[in-house]
Order: sequence, then structure tokens, then C-alpha cells
Amino acid sequence: MQPTPAQPPRAAHDREIESLAEFDEVVAEHGSLARFRVQAVDLTDRTDVLLRLDTTGAVFLGCPMTPEAATRVGAAGALVFPPIPGLPFDPYRAFAYTPDELFESLEAGYEATPDARAYAWFQRTRADGDVFASMLRAVHDDAVSDALDELLAGTRVVGVMGGHAMARGTDAYAGAARLGRALTRAGFTVATGGGPGAMEAANLGAYAAPFTDGMLDDALRLLAKAPSFRPSVTDWARAAFEVRERWPGGGASVGIPTWFYGHEPPNAFAAHIAKYFANATREDGLLARSTAGVVFLPGAAGTVQEIFDNATPNYYESRGEPTPMVLVDSGHWTRELPAWPLLRSLARDRAMESRIALVDRIEQAPEAIKRLGG
Repeated sequence: MQPTPAQPPRAAHDREIESLAEFDEVVAEHGSLARFRVQAVDLTDRTDVLLRLDTTGAVFLGCPMTPEAATRVGAAGALVFPPIPGLPFDPYRAFAYTPDELFESLEAGYEATPDARAYAWFQRTRADGDVFASMLRAVHDDAVSDALDELLAGTRVVGVMGGHAMARGTDAYAGAARLGRALTRAGFTVATGGGPGAMEAANLGAYAAPFTDGMLDDALRLLAKAPSFRPSVTDWARAAFEVRERWPGGGASVGIPTWFYGHEPPNAFAAHIAKYFANATREDGLLARSTAGVVFLPGAAGTVQEIFDNATPNYYESRGEPTPMVLVDSGHWTRELPAWPLLRSLARDRAMESRIALVDRIEQAPEAIKRLGG
């Protein structure tokens, strides 16, 4: 008689429990929590389960539970990382943020929102040398990366890069919005740096994708009454939520902003916001996850940096086959900030040479992305 083959180990993400419903499902199916990872789930009403099930090798990350339950699972071989009181964010969070979550209490002014309070905490702790604060930032950012990987698994992501200074009500802003709409309608997931300007415009376009073309025109007119997040983030954000309330249920996209540049607020049109404390982690993660290519709109130093941050792994093929890079506005990228000649020189006689393009008009970018990606 042949021995029964051992069951293959569960994939790491399959061992993560990220909601109370998922917790109950795992308990019912397996009758054990051994070697599972329970992430930011309130277990105060599951004491009876925690007292009787095997928790050997389990890890509980920021899960509220009764003292009795915490003592028991710890004694039974689990690691318990307790919730941290007094923080304006959850370092163990299991999912990306939503606009409603980051802008909660906006009616009292932007300063009252979780986004603003997290930035204020970062400002207080970033230079004080406290290893505990830096550890909390690192744990938070790793949790956000994990959530982002799960969210984007199997999707075709196109990054849209551009300057934060692009104002609502301008032709450039409307063009970036039409770009986001076209990419979303073509089946791509739009990902941006999650902030204002060109980033917001592309996320807005993705939000507008399910609606008629007239909706975007109307939304652009509404937003133009608050052209910039300066001088009032509150007025700027309220205009965005007015659009969302008038046209609920828009298309999904991703924003990946950072509290490192916390004076630039996140925009409210990205359905999923993966906000980081560490800008380097955010920048590299945004480009690495843009697996179907990146469109670079006219920008300044930050966008130039992103061009060559993306070009380097394409040059060395360190992430595998090079991904498409489309630069928009030949005048900007050949005369004002001549990144294109350098990019073309780098690409010469390498695999990435067939994956770069310079287009004159933003309307040409979606087709270029599709053509370069094969």
C-alpha cells in the first residue's frame, strides 16, 4: 500500500487571515489556527475559539483580544504583536486605504483627517532617532506592500507619472484624465503616485471610465472651482468628493502616495491608496508594479527621476523582460528637460530599445503602450 502523499504547504498569502469572516471560515474548515497569520482582526468576541484551538506557530498582528485569550495563545506557542495605542494609523493593516478612510472627518477641515494626523505624527517622529517609531513605520510600509501585492495579483498595471503642479481646469489636466480613462477602458489598471496634479487627473479618468464621456467633462468643470490643493486642501478635497457623490461607483485605480511629501495630499479618485512613510520604498514599488508599462507626462525633477529609476531595471533586465516606457510631449522631453535623448542612447542595441517611445500628444499614449507591449 502506497503511503498517502503529504499535502502541499499552503501558500504564504493563503495562510493570512485579514477579516473576521475569513477567521471564522478558517476555524470552520481547519479547526486549527496553527501557523496562520492573523492581521488586524478584532478578536475580542472570539475568546472561546482562541482558548480551545491549536495556535502553535501562529502570529497575531495587531489583533485586539481579551487578556485571557492573549495569555493563552502566547503560552500555546503563538506570537502576539499587540495593537499600539495612540497612533493615527494601524501599522498592521491588511488592506490598502480608501479615500473615505483617509479623509474621514473632512467636514471638520483637512487637519482633522487621519491622513493629516498621520503626517503630523511623521513630522514629530521622523528625526527624533526613536527606534520604536522607525520600526512602526517599517512595519506599516511592509504591511501596505503586502496588501498591494495581493490587490494587484494578475492585473495589467500601467503607471502614469507626472507633476503635482498640474492644475485642475487646464488642458493638460483634462488630457491626463482622458489618458486614465482610455487606459482603464482598454483593460489596464491605472496606478499613479496618488497625489494631486497629473496623478489625480489620471485617477479621475479611471474613475470616469464606466460613465458616458459627458460625465468627465462635467466633472472637470466642477473640479475647476478648486484648481489646486493650495491654499486650501479642504476645499480641494471637498470638490473631489462632490464629484464622487454625484457619480458614485466609478472605475477602480490605484494611488501610491507618501507621507514623506505629506504636504501634498492624496487624491480622492483612486479606489485603493497604498500610502507609505518611506518614499524610496514607494517609488520603487510603484514602478516595479507597473508591469504593463509606464506613461511619463511632462514633469520636473521628480518625473525625471522616475524615468531613469524605471530605465535602470529595463537596461539591466533585472526584473525580466523590459516593460514599455512612453514619454509624452516631444518638446518637453527633448528641449526643456532633454531626458529622451539620454534614454534613447541608453537603450541603443539593447532589448529595451523596442520598448521606448516618444509621442507628441497624450492621446497617442494608450496605443503606444499597447504597441510596445506586443
